[in-house]
Amino acid sequence: MDQNEGLRRMDQKHSQVFRRSALLPQVEMRRANHSLACYHTHTHDEFSVGVIDAGAAVCRQGSAQQTLHQGTVVVIHPGDAHSCNPRADQAWSYRMLFIDARWLGGLQADMPGSSGDYRPLAAVGNPATLAYAQFDALFGALEREAEDAWGLEEKLIDFLLPHSQGGGATGLASSTPQSQLGRAREMILDQLEDKITLDDVAQVAGLSRYHLIRSFKQAYGQTPHAFQLDQRINRAKQLLKQGNTMVDVAQQLGFADQSHFQRHFKKRHAVTPMHYQRSLV
Repeated sequence: MDQNEGLRRMDQKHSQVFRRSALLPQVEMRRANHSLACYHTHTHDEFSVGVIDAGAAVCRQGSAQQTLHQGTVVVIHPGDAHSCNPRADQAWSYRMLFIDARWLGGLQADMPGSSGDYRPLAAVGNPATLAYAQFDALFGALEREAEDAWGLEEKLIDFLLPHSQGGGATGLASSTPQSQLGRAREMILDQLEDKITLDDVAQVAGLSRYHLIRSFKQAYGQTPHAFQLDQRINRAKQLLKQGNTMVDVAQQLGFADQSHFQRHFKKRHAVTPMHYQRSLV
């Protein structure tokens, strides 16, 4: 193979894809495969977090320099001058999330002791298997848009909270009146068919999104959105027993479509809704 042919094949393998989340406009995604592109020192207005999927690169942030290997999770704060470039003649693959700093500052404003301004998030590992797996799950959900906006926002917040200053606060459930969490729970149960949002539930409970997610999970063992999905599936079982079709059940219970319903049903019961229904005959 001559050099031109080798470069042509490498160009075909190489791709750079940018995409803004249709459901979460505060998030922009980037996927680079087999990249040899090099970058001058630059900054971003957004908070940036990403992972190295293959290869290695040298990242410079200010006077600091580190080599990023496969599995590394990297965090870049808004306004931080940096450059990340592959080693000579070695392609690398990576994925990034660019998150609107004003939205993130609003989330941080809900945290204990916050001044309401954006604060740098702690590094999430270098390398960190758990953080990589969490990022991979979040990025995949954003790419597939496999959840509704509430579910995706909760996944994003759940990923970011442990790395935010104050995000590791404990004892929230015990300090949050049970009546507030009870109002949130009752709203979800009363409106399983409706497309309510995380903000709707937080407002009814009189809690910030941050406190609602953390306190609800400590009190009930699930985040609000996971609880909603679980209760929808429980009600779906009753409707299936009554002979309702999968299409009707998905529509009645506010699932995005039949495949969305089927996916979540199977996650919880290891069989499809159709298999469950037919088994009852």
